[in-house]
Amino acid sequence: MNKKIERLHVFLVDIEKAIPFKDKVVPKVSKASIGWQLDHVLKVINAVCPLLAKKHSKPYKRNFNFMRLALFPLGYIPRGKARAPKFVNCREAISTADLQAQLKAAKEYIGRLNTMHKGAYFIHHIFGMLSKKQTIRFLEIHTKHHLKIVDDILNA
Repeated sequence: MNKKIERLHVFLVDIEKAIPFKDKVVPKVSKASIGWQLDHVLKVINAVCPLLAKKHSKPYKRNFNFMRLALFPLGYIPRGKARAPKFVNCREAISTADLQAQLKAAKEYIGRLNTMHKGAYFIHHIFGMLSKKQTIRFLEIHTKHHLKIVDDILNA
């Protein structure tokens, strides 16, 4: 699990490097700007980690989820197939200062993942109940997905 957390730290460095290009848009790659991609990823990390750390009234219960079973081993999320929940979907102008503040918070949250309770979990709207290990995998796959879009925009 430490390797996956280290990978998340590397992804945060990649996000930081992409911030200066936040206004770039290439519609044939994505309707959203690089700034939107970065903002979305950071909002997801900063929303999921506190939920993972939350004390739940019920213990984690392993469950079957076809989407998770199919996509997690591949480490891949298909483009344009899912819609982000409103609370992680920015509709306003995205400032460099806001991205940097979110990045700072994300670094702190990722740094605390190892200390979170082993039985911690997060409930995802598509993948269902995710254990701590599965949640870290989700964050890895999700962040990689959006950084790939950022990379495609930068290279277009």
